[in-house]
Amino acid sequence: MQKVLFVKSSLSGDAGQSSQLLAHFDAQLPASIERTVIDVVADAKPHLTMTEMGAWMTDAAQRTAAQTATEALSSDAIAAVQAADLVVIGVPMYNFAVPSQLKAWFDRLARAGITFKYTAQGPVGLLADKPIIFVLTRGGLYQGTPLDSQTPYLQAFFNFIGLRNQHFVFAEGLNMGPEAAEKAKTQAKTELEQLARRFLI
Repeated sequence: MQKVLFVKSSLSGDAGQSSQLLAHFDAQLPASIERTVIDVVADAKPHLTMTEMGAWMTDAAQRTAAQTATEALSSDAIAAVQAADLVVIGVPMYNFAVPSQLKAWFDRLARAGITFKYTAQGPVGLLADKPIIFVLTRGGLYQGTPLDSQTPYLQAFFNFIGLRNQHFVFAEGLNMGPEAAEKAKTQAKTELEQLARRFLI
């Protein structure tokens, strides 16, 4: 593998727990790896609108300058995923969900005829499969409970567009005292080191 896409979504920027774990994974990689970093909070895009979807459905030759610019929000996001050999996404939990800025980025990955299509047998993902690592950070303990809405959403969404080689790294209980937080972060770092060796070293 030569190209890794990092997607950061912490409201705390580089100080965020998910951002720090992404940085730890990055530190395991050889210098020769080409890295692309998208910070969906620092470079936040507006939420999806019908106007933007209309630009998607307008032939490229017929788009206005404004439509071309708004369509690029989607095509650029898709191109970044397509170009990567491995995708690593930091996913903090805010109010039991993924950050809204990350959801806005996901929305632009779902393009009928480009990243998925409908058939008589149901939807089919069109993106070439590749490993995708989700680094999920939570203040409490939610994995495997009804309060974990993130995991099934991420699984379903990326399966839908064709990325089925999914790997989940959890760091939970980060607000449950220093000992619990350190234990969770250490375990997550160990898992990330194992994934780095598996895919890249």
